[in-house]
Amino acid sequence: MLERVRGWSPFDGGAVLDDVAAVLDDVPPPEEDSAQLAERLSGHLARLVTIAVASEAEQDPTVAQLVLRARTLHADRLPCGRQEAMAHLRRLGWTANELHDRLTAIRCLKEAA
Repeated sequence: MLERVRGWSPFDGGAVLDDVAAVLDDVPPPEEDSAQLAERLSGHLARLVTIAVASEAEQDPTVAQLVLRARTLHADRLPCGRQEAMAHLRRLGWTANELHDRLTAIRCLKEAA
């Protein structure tokens, strides 16, 4: 238990928004950054889902739909082709952004700066 507490880090909404911006920008991130971005966005989605479940926000139909989409995307691997990988990254980014925004709107999260 102590190891889990030591390894814990607070939720960083700014980091979520930075990664979302990186994949939704008009200029796609470099191909060599795709795997790292996918891993970080999947991690953000997992934390957002945990927050939604713990706060019982899944009772909100929009949150429930976004949680389902986040779980599905989290389970998917990053495709090999550049276009397919970018499409996956953008889906991860949109879902993370929408779930973050909805959890903020229903006051489960504080607004990120």
